[in-house]
Amino acid sequence: MNETNPTASSIQGARRQFLSLSTAAGAALFATSATAFATCEVSMMDLPPASAAIAPFKINIPNAALDDLKQRLRNARYPEKETVDNTSQGTQLSNFTALVEYWRSEYDWRRCERMLNGFPQFRTELDGLGIHFIRVQSRHENALPMILTHGWPGSIVEFYKVIEPLVNPTAFGGDARDAFHVVIPSLPGFGFSDKPTEPGWNVARIARAWDVLMKRLGYSRYIAQGGDWGAAVTTRLAEAKPEGLAAIHLNFPIFIPPPLEGTPTEEEKAAIARAKHFFDQLSGYSNIQKTRPQTIGYALTDSPVGQAAWIYDRFITSTDSNNHPERALTKDEMLDDIMIYWLTATAASSSRLYWESFKDLTTVKLDIPVGCTIFPGDVLQSPKVWSERTFSNLIYWNRAERGGHFAAFEQPAIFVREVRDSFRSIRS
Repeated sequence: MNETNPTASSIQGARRQFLSLSTAAGAALFATSATAFATCEVSMMDLPPASAAIAPFKINIPNAALDDLKQRLRNARYPEKETVDNTSQGTQLSNFTALVEYWRSEYDWRRCERMLNGFPQFRTELDGLGIHFIRVQSRHENALPMILTHGWPGSIVEFYKVIEPLVNPTAFGGDARDAFHVVIPSLPGFGFSDKPTEPGWNVARIARAWDVLMKRLGYSRYIAQGGDWGAAVTTRLAEAKPEGLAAIHLNFPIFIPPPLEGTPTEEEKAAIARAKHFFDQLSGYSNIQKTRPQTIGYALTDSPVGQAAWIYDRFITSTDSNNHPERALTKDEMLDDIMIYWLTATAASSSRLYWESFKDLTTVKLDIPVGCTIFPGDVLQSPKVWSERTFSNLIYWNRAERGGHFAAFEQPAIFVREVRDSFRSIRS
């Protein structure tokens, strides 16, 4: 090599300059990215550490998180319009963009935050996780303690309209003898509960944690209610028959496989056909979440529009609305629920419940007192005979006149009536 060659010297100098500039640019880019990442992390609400104590909790989302959301909504990129004039391909562009525009320009998270903070909220450690819950005590003597469990894509928001009628029935035309103390936890990996960091948080483990929670709160005798994943948790709780659990109510009894005996009746055939339609045409979200929850989590955690579309599609197919969810829920109500997922970045951790527990969605025979209500707009419609064959102590069964999968959210008065009627016979 000729070290005195001016051309070679120039090349070496240019190379050194390029590497120097590249290094500086890379460092600047890394610093900018790190700052952006840190800002994103700081913008979310930090959950306080949990212990065995029952610690009061308030929701207080930083303004930075709401500003970040608005910016993301302004920069949203949409796909082209669907090629059909129905919802067979999923969420329709025109309806969904109207929801997002309302979200960006008119929706007020602080209203929802004030509403939720109007209820006493707490966090406590259960089996290594901090669990968030609402707890409202009734002023009525002999009120019956009840734990209500939501599912996916539900949240504690589902129950806000039924809390006061359950706790204080006389203020809503009811009887003091129908009063409940209510406990409404956020499932692990949902809302303001901690996210599991290891596998194993299936519905049976959650059920065991719920029993610990109720006893930690001082309830020696209690009942449980649930729909969707809440029904699966409540069913496993009843299967375990912990001391003190007096009865359960399900608004989504799970029959997989259906408890058939001989040739199915016409009603049973109709229920099987409806279930087949759901699993064939409407359960794409479930297949993804039970197999690749982490992968879908990246998309939904990064994009509020993606998170909203994923949940809004469930409101389309699962409310009693003929695929028009605004007939069952207001825009504010749907966005309140969506915000619980977005602000807590729980897309992956909530989806992971499918990976953990979908195999556990099976028909479970129970012998403790069970009540069931079937809502006509729900995705599955089980006949009474399936409950009779599965629950040997069926104390109540009814088919409601209105409502869908999100029963308490869509039809709070009917939900409250059904819960009261279901448990009236087991009050001491």
